[in-house]
Amino acid sequence: MKAAIVGVGSLGTIMGALMTQKGYAIQMVDANAEHVDALNRDGATITGAMSLTVPVQACLPEQMSGTYDLIILMNKQTTNSVVLPNLLKHLHDSSIVCTLQNGIPEEDVAAVVGAHRTIGGAVGFGATWLRPGVSQLTTDADTMRQFAFEIGELDGVMRPRLKDVQAYLGCVGQTDLLPNLMGIRWAKLLMNATFSGMSAALGCTFGEVLNNPKAMVCIAFIANECIRVSHAHGIILEPMQGADMSDLAFDTAQQIPEKMPLYQKIWGPHVNLKASMLQDLEKGRDCEILQINGVVCRKGREVGIATPFNDKVVELVSSAQTRRGVNDYSYLEQFMPLIEQYAPGV
Repeated sequence: MKAAIVGVGSLGTIMGALMTQKGYAIQMVDANAEHVDALNRDGATITGAMSLTVPVQACLPEQMSGTYDLIILMNKQTTNSVVLPNLLKHLHDSSIVCTLQNGIPEEDVAAVVGAHRTIGGAVGFGATWLRPGVSQLTTDADTMRQFAFEIGELDGVMRPRLKDVQAYLGCVGQTDLLPNLMGIRWAKLLMNATFSGMSAALGCTFGEVLNNPKAMVCIAFIANECIRVSHAHGIILEPMQGADMSDLAFDTAQQIPEKMPLYQKIWGPHVNLKASMLQDLEKGRDCEILQINGVVCRKGREVGIATPFNDKVVELVSSAQTRRGVNDYSYLEQFMPLIEQYAPGV
């Protein structure tokens, strides 16, 4: 099987290293020439929760040749308008394009490469790109092995090709095949909208959010908005990290404190993680805020559900992006009027 990972940033570097280590031929494709050169010269290096260097094969997008049986999309959604059309010449009719990108990208991917080629899924671990050829695993290694990926078909049919993709992704960790793809997607969207959104809005790690009571009130509302919007669209959230995300829903703000142990359980292993959106802001790049928290806001408007906390995250991150800067923890103060309005005394 001829396979490639397109977009080998923090996560893709780790995935390519572990697939290659397990004997799977995988081409690592990235537009960063310095990164590609380092991968080919020095191998893919994983630091942090895992220490490993693996010789790999990498190339620039224009160096791809022929057609591929499997392409795993790990590039930012912000680059899809360029990446997807360029992939068409490398696809045959039975090619599999597996998008593991953030947000809900399947519809846009299928519109370009064809729904018959498209499958999707969610990633259950995090990483930070340190420098060319080097990525830091910021999720506990055991957690990554237990909850690496969940994938499925757009129409929910469990086709044999899912097992082909599972074999590659299984080199990284447990990869579950589920019929409810949108349930997986929205559960992961909740995970990203909450801690990735606040990490980007406040310029901090997940742990710094987890340890601040006021920030956690914001997290609770971001999650609740996501759950309410998904349910209004008829989507049943799938469990992630061994937890039912719907259990984070509440009817009144007074219920928020009882949700905190579940947040500690789910996000405790990820305290060292810094959102990829924040990493983009630090590099002066556009981030995926409109494809993450922005999806909750947009889908909320479609069904008449207000999303004030997600709206505030989008506002703060978009402002930082526009000025090519990074917010700091003092920006938590900008959530205080919302907390006073929706959770007085909590």
